[in-house]
Order: sequence, then structure tokens, then C-alpha cells
Amino acid sequence: MYPTAPDHHQHDQKYSSPGVIQNPSLAQPAYHAPPYIARVQVPGAAGKWSTGLCHCCDDPANCMVTCFCPCITFGQIAEIVDKGSSTCGSSGTVYGLIALTGLACLYSCSYRSKLRGQYNLEEAPCVDCLVHFCCEACALCQEYRELKNRGFDLGIGWEANLERQQRGVATVAPIVAPAMTR
Repeated sequence: MYPTAPDHHQHDQKYSSPGVIQNPSLAQPAYHAPPYIARVQVPGAAGKWSTGLCHCCDDPANCMVTCFCPCITFGQIAEIVDKGSSTCGSSGTVYGLIALTGLACLYSCSYRSKLRGQYNLEEAPCVDCLVHFCCEACALCQEYRELKNRGFDLGIGWEANLERQQRGVATVAPIVAPAMTR
């Protein structure tokens, strides 16, 4: 009684693009997922940390040093993150003095942010200052392990790491991220 609506499925089989007719018996309808559904790795997207925040016992020696004297671990991290512009001793001393006020986590969280920026790491499990405020020792251990897993020997400092890289020592060379320019 009423005219039926056109069957769009048959239309898709006949026409793959406007004005082009295909053999209807061979054609399959082309269904494409909308671009916003596909999970595509975007260049420059944040990457994952090489170890978890609570994996402190993966490196027991560093865990012990960090628990009893976090200024040493912080100094080692700061020297590498600052690319040698500050020494382990000076950064560790500043950290130790600020620790007397109970606000060392504010100082160290800025280095976590720098480290994340250099290696394009995600801000996980939460914002940097909260990670350092809630678990300073775990955060420092994770940052130490991250640099170690990227080929740095934190015990020898920035200059010696660069020297090792130039000599071609059979270890993973430190990755030096280019500085941001305006």
C-alpha cells in the first residue's frame, strides 16, 4: 500500500564512490570507522614509565640509600636531569636544607616534571607534586630507575656518562633530548 523506502544497502553495493558503478555481485559495502574511534599513536604522545611507582625493591641498594638519605638520590637525579649544569653535591645539599623545613617534595617535584618533559613520560599515577608529597621516597626511586633504564649510570655523574657515550662503551647510551626553542 505504501511505497517502500529505498534500500541503502543495495545502493552501497552498486556504488563505491559517486558516479562509479561496480558489478553488484562482487561489491561489498565499505564501512569505515569514524576517525575519532581509532586509537592511533600520536607522535609526541606521553609514554609510560619503565617501572611502577611502588617497585622500589627492584633496586634494593637504591631503595636503602633513598630511605635513609634521599638527598643523595635526589642529587644524582638532578645532575642528570640538569645535564651537568648542577652537581650532585650542590643539588643534594639544597635538597637536604629544604628537607629541614619539610618542603623538599616541592623542590623535587619540579625535577620530576623536568624528567617527564625530557623523555615525554605521562604524569602518572597522578600530578607530580602529589606523587612527591604522598610518597617522596618511591618517587625518587622511580626517577632513579627510569634514568638507569635509559642507560645512565647515576653514580658517575653527567660528564662521565657523556664520556662513556663518546667512547662507545657497550651499554645503552644516554638519550639527550633537544631543548625547547621558541
